[in-house]
Amino acid sequence: MAKKIAKSITQHGEVRQDPYFWLRDKTNPDVIAHLEAENRYFETLMKPVAELQKTLFSEMVGRIQETDLSVPERKDDYFYYTRIEKGQNYQLYCRKYETVDAREVLLLDGNELAKSHKYFRIGNFSASPSHKILAYSTDTDGDEVYTTYFKNVVTGELLPDQVPNVYYGMAWGNDDKTIFYTTLDSTKRPFRVHRHVLGTPVSSDQIVFEEPDERYYVELTKTKNSKYILITAESKMTAEVFYLDANAPGGKVASVAGRRPGVLYSVHHHNGEFLILHNDKALNFELATAKAGDSAPEKWKTLIPHRKDVFLEGIEAYKDWMTLTERENGLRHVRVRRWDGSEDHIVAMPEPVYAIQLAGNPNYDARTIRFNYQSLVTPSSVFDYELATRQRTLKKQQQIPSGYDSSQYESERTFAIASDGQRIPVAIVYKKGFRKDGKAPLLLYGYGSYGINSEATFSPARLSLLDRGFAYAIATIRGGSEMGRHWYENGKFLAKKNTFTDFIAAAEHLVKGKYTQPQRLAIMGGSAGGLLMGAVVNLRPDLFHTVLALVPFVDVLNTMSDATLPLTVGEYEEWGNPDDRKFYDYIKSYSPYDNVKPAAYPNILATGGLNDPRVPFWEPAKWVAKIRTVKTDKNLLAMKINMGAGHFGKSGRYAALEETAEQYAFLLMTMGITR
Repeated sequence: MAKKIAKSITQHGEVRQDPYFWLRDKTNPDVIAHLEAENRYFETLMKPVAELQKTLFSEMVGRIQETDLSVPERKDDYFYYTRIEKGQNYQLYCRKYETVDAREVLLLDGNELAKSHKYFRIGNFSASPSHKILAYSTDTDGDEVYTTYFKNVVTGELLPDQVPNVYYGMAWGNDDKTIFYTTLDSTKRPFRVHRHVLGTPVSSDQIVFEEPDERYYVELTKTKNSKYILITAESKMTAEVFYLDANAPGGKVASVAGRRPGVLYSVHHHNGEFLILHNDKALNFELATAKAGDSAPEKWKTLIPHRKDVFLEGIEAYKDWMTLTERENGLRHVRVRRWDGSEDHIVAMPEPVYAIQLAGNPNYDARTIRFNYQSLVTPSSVFDYELATRQRTLKKQQQIPSGYDSSQYESERTFAIASDGQRIPVAIVYKKGFRKDGKAPLLLYGYGSYGINSEATFSPARLSLLDRGFAYAIATIRGGSEMGRHWYENGKFLAKKNTFTDFIAAAEHLVKGKYTQPQRLAIMGGSAGGLLMGAVVNLRPDLFHTVLALVPFVDVLNTMSDATLPLTVGEYEEWGNPDDRKFYDYIKSYSPYDNVKPAAYPNILATGGLNDPRVPFWEPAKWVAKIRTVKTDKNLLAMKINMGAGHFGKSGRYAALEETAEQYAFLLMTMGITR
């Protein structure tokens, strides 16, 4: 075995030792051997519950529609949809012409494309304006670096054009042969937009836009009316949008409204005007209009003003209507408005706690929109909503073939009180008959970063816990945007610890309310939610019995101090730059890896992916190794590194269910539940 190297890191005159720095090098055979040994140890731990894991997997498979079909979505004269058949891991991408009863045309078979690959995922999927050419991208190792292919869907021919090193987002010019795409820099940041003309060498593709500032990511979209290609360069705090006439795709880009530090904005287009959703002196965002081509900030006219208690999340512009997604008191709603002002209403929801998400709705002339509705007890449901009449039509509801009766489950919403007096919403679901006597097991979920919201969604897999007496809860902690933009701002930078103390307050509230007790309380979070897991177990290891830390971002100080790593520079506006002493000290005070100490830790399962570009595998590996050396308990400490996947785990629906069953089996085992 090669000698293990501890690295000394000097910052601000301090020297700190990183004894597990050597685990960062996946080309080192010792590192691979270490990960494989951890995986074997985990397999050994799980042998006593092997049958339980099989049972859980069987239950989860029994709750999915193994042969299934999505609701067809109309784009121009075509209906696009996906379907999947029993035994298949991947979807078939299909379409029909003019009516849903027409002959099916198979565009892509994910199962065929996935052959010979351990991992497979389709990223972009976009038909040309004439619908004759399909552009799609694939990732075959989980690092989220895609290759784009082009297929003539009339002849079935795969075109010779292939574009490597691309990211999510592409846009077609209206000439049916020009396509714009983003590529990645050495840190896997989308930073360039290229223009490709079908039939020409990819090597000669022009760079249309390049963003040198490593804080900014570049995104590509197209306005719903197909008038403009939009390029957005956006950091966590500032954005600039550029536009290009889609009817003249060989032209140059121009800025919509420049770039001003601290101002975020996005752009839509309608009737000769840009619609600009922005936060300039408007914390919860407001909507302005400006003439296309003459849209400097001083020309903006407010259409929907800022509201203190309503967070304006997004808009969609149609020919006669606009829809607004707004968030108030922790819940999202959809507002519908006519451009002429004759109609303005909120789409009514049937439950007090729910999740709603607008679907693609690609047609500019739409009179009907589509949305997905679900709750903790209501399966995912697709509705068509007629804008003028307010009539909704259920197009499809997620089926549970093995049986599901929503009346047998209950959900509620309660509020914990944070250390500074803030009310923290907590959504809870359990099976009827659940007794609040403190004896039941409960799984508490949290995330709380990037302004990302934790929604009260339905999970068929979760029924395996509820049916075994668990309650499941979601803590709406600061760092998300559920309660408005201020909720996010008060959970980042030098206020990041609010995220952790909010979660602890939610856990204590559930114990006080006798939903559970510390010896029956499990917690779960992934990625930045895994940071949450690591932070709260350092703060209150006595409060939790089991921790599921999925791809956890736990080595915060070291990662944020290394600008060569993917994502780091762009993350300065979320966590702060440790080169600044005040951020260094603050991050150091909560970074899970740096704050591991001798203590009785809960049972812990940490996961990771060898090819993960977002949270490198070494973060959970180093964290687990360090805890092993200092923990004073006999609880389980396990790690599972997927050696052929990335941030999102295994690809393929059955493989994903196997991972969930494995994690649930670990959780149940620690609770003494073996059936």
